[in-house]
Formats: sequence, structure tokens, C-alpha cells
Amino acid sequence: MAKVFLVGAGPGDEDLLTLKALKCIQKADVILYDRLVNKEILKHAKEECDLIYCGKLPNYHTMKQETINHFLIKYAKTGKVVTRLKGGDPFVFGRGGEEAEALASQNIPFEIVPGISSGVAAAAYAGIPVTHRDLSASVAFVTGHRKEGIDEEIKWESLAKGIDTLAIYMGVSNLPYIQKQLIKHGKSKETPVAVINWGTTDLQRTVIGTLETIHEVVTNEKISNPSMIIVGKVVSLRRNISWFEEFITNQTQSEAVL
Repeated sequence: MAKVFLVGAGPGDEDLLTLKALKCIQKADVILYDRLVNKEILKHAKEECDLIYCGKLPNYHTMKQETINHFLIKYAKTGKVVTRLKGGDPFVFGRGGEEAEALASQNIPFEIVPGISSGVAAAAYAGIPVTHRDLSASVAFVTGHRKEGIDEEIKWESLAKGIDTLAIYMGVSNLPYIQKQLIKHGKSKETPVAVINWGTTDLQRTVIGTLETIHEVVTNEKISNPSMIIVGKVVSLRRNISWFEEFITNQTQSEAVL
């Protein structure tokens, strides 16, 4: 029976794929997958499964959202089991809600399969808990693609004054604006900030600065997308509980010896 699964593939580490997501990949006749999906995950698909790439780069979309919606509907109406595979979680800046709306408008059965979002996972792999009993009682997931305007001023004030930890997605190219707005609305210039590039993968790099210095650090270290930005006192805990980069280094050294 035709059905569409809107599936979160997790933040990058193949081992963080959920069992339910794995089953959706295995049963699919068609898989539409995004740029940040670990390609190793696709090896679990059936040999005859059609794999369709519909990833997006900053400022460049391989496939427009309307086209993706069209394909989901088209394949489902031909009786296919379709898995729409997204990095992270489909409902956290993944446009999963838009795709679910499109399917519902055509009375096509669908199911949402949550995934581990990079806002939590990349921070954890960098040794940064987004909440902490002593340092952070609140966390907000924020898109870095924010623009100036009256409503935005109110939102930035709320983020700067009312939230302990900010997990900012897709914000590297907009980092100077983010810094400016948070400082303008009351966040201390000395607030610790981490930028985590390719979080949870073997390519992970983490740089640390303050709200005042982080853009300079990112520029000097040539950090680009995909990256998560974590703002808050919890970033200071990385000094003691950073673990993943050291794990990767030790693993690489062990493999070299073998």
C-alpha cells in the first residue's frame, strides 16, 4: 500500500540512525534524500530502490521544495512506498511540516519518524550539554536565517534576555548579524560561543570564542557550513567533558598502527 515516511536520518553519525528510520529505508521503493544525510545509510536500501538526490546548498537549491512535494505525491500515487530522508529531525528546520501538509492535501497516508537533531547531538559530541542544572534551565532552537524588522527586534530581545542556551542552525554566514543583535539586546559580550562544523562525523571541528570574538575565530579557522552555533554558559563545560575529537584522533592513530 502506498505510503510516505518523513524520516529523520540524524545528525551524521550513522550509528545515531533510529531503528524505525532503518526500517523505513529498508522497505522503501523510492528514497528522496538531502545533502546532509550520511550516504552510508543508503546502503540499507533495497537494490531496486530508486534513490533521488534533492539536497540544498546555501543559496542554491538542487530541487525546489515545490518539486520535492510533487515527487512525493507522484510516487505515492503510483503505489510506491516512499521514504523522504532528512538530516536531523524532519520537523526541526527540515520543512517536514510543509511536506506533510502537501501529502495531507492529496489524502496520501504518511508517517512522521523523528530523528536526533544536530542542535542537541552536535553539541553533545562537542562536550556541551544544552541544559545543565547549574547553568541552563532553558534552550531555544533558532534558525540563523533571520532578517531585520520590527518583529525581529522583539524576537532577538526575547532570545537575548529570556533563554539560557541558544542552538542556532544555518547561521555561519549570518554570524556578524547574530552577534550584533544578541549584544544589542542585552547578551554579555563575554558569553561563551561554540561553532561545531560537521558535528558527529569524522570531520567534526569545534572552535570556541565569545559573543564578541566568535566571528573572528570562525574566519581565522576557516569554518563554514554545515555548522551548529551554541551560545551560552554551558559552552564552558567543554573544557572538562570534551570527548569526541579525542576519540576520533585515538581511533585514527590505532588504525594507523594496524
